Amino acid sequence: MHCLDCHIAGTASPAVGVCRDCGAAVCVNHARVTEREVRRRPLLAPPVETPARTVHCFQCAGVHAR
Repeated sequence: MHCLDCHIAGTASPAVGVCRDCGAAVCVNHARVTEREVRRRPLLAPPVETPARTVHCFQCAGVHAR
């Protein structure tokens, strides 16, 4: 699979991830990785917040930054 943004620009770069919002494949140059907390609820225990990574394309990352 190749990066959608690179394909639009006329080049081909291998994808390293998929945007969580729009599903576009992204290369290492177009991927924006952020950290978020994921709440897990173990059986018979209080909820636990665990850090997790989220991948966004350049365009969707700009929307989330606002």
